[in-house]
Amino acid sequence: MLRKFLRRFFVFLIVLFILPALASQASWQLRGNHAKSWNTADWTSAGIFPSVVNQPEAVVYVMAAKTGRWKGVFAVHTWIVTKQENASQYNRYEVVGWGRPLRLNAYAPDARWYSNEPEIVKVIRGNKARALIPKIENAVANYPHAQRGSYTLWPGPNSNSFVAHVLNEVPEIGLVAPANAVGRDFLSGERYVNIDPDWMNVQVAYKGYLGFAMGRRSGLELHFIGLTAGFDVLNPAIKLPGFGRIKLL
Repeated sequence: MLRKFLRRFFVFLIVLFILPALASQASWQLRGNHAKSWNTADWTSAGIFPSVVNQPEAVVYVMAAKTGRWKGVFAVHTWIVTKQENASQYNRYEVVGWGRPLRLNAYAPDARWYSNEPEIVKVIRGNKARALIPKIENAVANYPHAQRGSYTLWPGPNSNSFVAHVLNEVPEIGLVAPANAVGRDFLSGERYVNIDPDWMNVQVAYKGYLGFAMGRRSGLELHFIGLTAGFDVLNPAIKLPGFGRIKLL
């Protein structure tokens, strides 16, 4: 009985997590040229954002771009950009893996990451953005892994753990981190359960290795070794390791 259960569980893991991850690897390789090193990669602005002169209203962006080298097969790097009404510049918040992890404006707000073009995961404008920015700044200031040496590539806390922290603390953004943002499932401290302040999303996790999430923003997700699989009924999509969120409509 136990052997039969373990066999089925092993097949389940292969079908749901391993095969999609391998397919993502093949797709990544077929896309062609990738930056070979940090020094040769392009970190310049992708020209996605309008100038602050042409965008006087308050705005919040959640951004993502494929990360570098072998990590790009499975994961994206995420960050948050804000600009208050009539401000003279954007502010980019993110965590990196060297020096002091938490950075402000280390790169252009819409810069490529390891030569990979960024995408806008979500944008909020106007009065709602203006109200959210102080809450985002407070969540950034209270990130518990901002000290030098606190970054861990896998299973976290890493750059995606930081963005997930902000999104959890400010549920009004109405978003969970991209499904292929490896590290998003890491919970700080000795916590194994996270309930968003508005009770619209619940996450159960064992140190970023195993867990699940369910709710209005997550849909239903299963987490295994940093990979995510699941589906979303309210905003129809499936979530596959490596590929992230795939819209159905």
